[in-house]
Amino acid sequence: MASLNVYSVLVVLFLTCGAVMATKENDQIIKENNCKTKMGFRCVLQAFTSIFETGSICNKCCGELVVLGKVCHSALVKRTLENPLFKDLSPATILAKSIKTWNNCLALIDSPSPSA
Repeated sequence: MASLNVYSVLVVLFLTCGAVMATKENDQIIKENNCKTKMGFRCVLQAFTSIFETGSICNKCCGELVVLGKVCHSALVKRTLENPLFKDLSPATILAKSIKTWNNCLALIDSPSPSA
């Protein structure tokens, strides 16, 4: 019985350390890439709303998101998911919406504009 309790404590410790390491990894990526300074506040709100709530992101903000880059985009979304305020959200759903937003913006920016 004692070995079961020790095992349980080790599992909890391992999971906690993994979460802390993930947080530090995302923080390091965000800091090293200056991710917090690459988008305007309005566009940050639009991107956030399109991923964490129900909303859309305009063409201009899609452009800023693509300039931000996939590494920063992913790290910021993952870091936001680590916030206790968002503990009730499904990480799988949020990550799927994040990928969809990224792909939609990338396709919009990469597609040729219609000639006037």
